[in-house]
Amino acid sequence: MLHARMALGISGISGHVFGMFRTSQLSEAQISALHQWAADGATMSDIQRRLKEEFDHSLTYMDTRFLVLDLGLQLQETAKPDEKKPEDDVPAPTPTPTGKVTVTMDHIALPGALVSGKVSFSDGETAIWMLDQTGRPGLDPDTPGYRPTAEDIREFQVQLRDLIQKSGL
Repeated sequence: MLHARMALGISGISGHVFGMFRTSQLSEAQISALHQWAADGATMSDIQRRLKEEFDHSLTYMDTRFLVLDLGLQLQETAKPDEKKPEDDVPAPTPTPTGKVTVTMDHIALPGALVSGKVSFSDGETAIWMLDQTGRPGLDPDTPGYRPTAEDIREFQVQLRDLIQKSGL
């Protein structure tokens, strides 16, 4: 019951009112300072921190957000430059051709699949395969846009059929 009263802003213990911070609790000088902070590029968390440090107003993030909206503060959101990670410069490893197709089955099928597993094609490319509840096949290659050769598809189908028969499905 106390949580419901707190959420509704109803009076609580010793007449204390639980609820959100109200803009009316700020002086004109404080409101002016908030506008200046926003113009200077303060973030939401900066405003929240400075309200506590300079005016002794402890606000939740949500209260701070509502305060910014109520006062019509225009926060200067600066886009952070994309930081290039060292691994972005490293080219993806080139698949090692094995010369054959290998198919494995997962012990636990992917969600929505009757059975699923992995396949490695003769050129070294790999993919996840699945059969859905209606028996429709699906293939999700690790390399976007990859298309196995017709021979690899035929070999994949033969091995997949054998693997499913051996599993008893």
